[in-house]
Amino acid sequence: MKNITKLGAVSALSLIIGASAAFAENIKIAFIDPLSGPFASTGTNGLHQFEFAADYMVNQNGGVLGGTNFEVLGFDNKISPKESLIQLQVAIDQGVRFIVQGNSSGVANALTEAVDKHNRRNPDSRVLFLNYAAVDPALTNDKCNFWHFRFDAHADMKMDAVTDSIAEDTSIKNVYLIGQDYSFGKAVAAAANKYIGEKRPDITIVGDELHPIGKVKDFTPYSRKIVNAETDAVITGNWGADMLGLGKSIIENGYTGPIYTYYAAGSGITAAFGDSGKGIVRLVGEGQVNPPPSDEAAAYYTAFKAKYPDGNVDQTRISNTIGMLAQAIEAAGTADDVVAVANALEGMEYDTIWGGKVMMRPNDHQAIQDLHIFEHTNEGIDFPYDNSEYGVRVIKTIEMASADIETTCEMKRP
Repeated sequence: MKNITKLGAVSALSLIIGASAAFAENIKIAFIDPLSGPFASTGTNGLHQFEFAADYMVNQNGGVLGGTNFEVLGFDNKISPKESLIQLQVAIDQGVRFIVQGNSSGVANALTEAVDKHNRRNPDSRVLFLNYAAVDPALTNDKCNFWHFRFDAHADMKMDAVTDSIAEDTSIKNVYLIGQDYSFGKAVAAAANKYIGEKRPDITIVGDELHPIGKVKDFTPYSRKIVNAETDAVITGNWGADMLGLGKSIIENGYTGPIYTYYAAGSGITAAFGDSGKGIVRLVGEGQVNPPPSDEAAAYYTAFKAKYPDGNVDQTRISNTIGMLAQAIEAAGTADDVVAVANALEGMEYDTIWGGKVMMRPNDHQAIQDLHIFEHTNEGIDFPYDNSEYGVRVIKTIEMASADIETTCEMKRP
């Protein structure tokens, strides 16, 4: 009896050890973004989209490399570059080899430098930085490095698309630029000035200012200046609480023209704008959900909502990031050698379920893809956001947008 008990204990221990080993073999992906503070809703929804994409696209289909699953780990950086570097080291110490981040180009700039430095000093624990939303152009230009891949179009590429739309509207004579006072906000303003000057030199920039990021509680003073300037169109790179606060204030102060931005959908923003933003709020981005471009896209969105009823698939590039990483790992035949994975990502062409292709340009690691101008509305919406009747629908498409845009990147490969 004692021998049987001992055998049972050993067997149980073996099962525990086996389960632990299997768990340890998961390919870990560290999500480093705000999970607390004023931008927590944006970060939390992004984390859920990564978790869902990993399960739906990879784990439920047998994993990669013959059965290895993806595991997404959330790290709260409080949208602080300093805190992000701490979380990066914590993730690396836990055996993570793939880092994803997107909220704040200031954070992304700190991470890409830290990853580059770490990889040079620690060739046995190298990591890749998969940037899904930080769009400072410098990240794939002067500050490019081999370890960084951007799956979103950068600020200049998006502004190229936005100003195409503005240039076609002959009623627009005055434009007001306003944004958050950090690298991304400055990049948006610089690109807007450049492209408007080239495409519509008759347009007057009647305002060009920056405000502190995440600190403005009342945007009324800014809104009154915008309205008093007889503005025909507003361009802003604001996101999160700053986008909602600015947009609502502008509209409440009597503005009825278009507000062009990058991030004004989901994470509670769509529901908060509601009817007030209809036909006014316009944004540029990738991926089409209304109408869904395929049955596969519709099934993906439906399954996501079943798991996260309060969430939104408002960043379709997240599923592209997971899909392309899985494809690169399969092509490399390993997840441990991140140099091989990076080489597989370079030049990859990926058929996205959201319509069209994504091509990872090898010389700067910048994704090239279709971009759309979306309009906030409750008409023709198959998949609304925030459990409201409102969502975004495509009003203009630019195929493989800015594919020929120049880069100053001088890639140094290991």
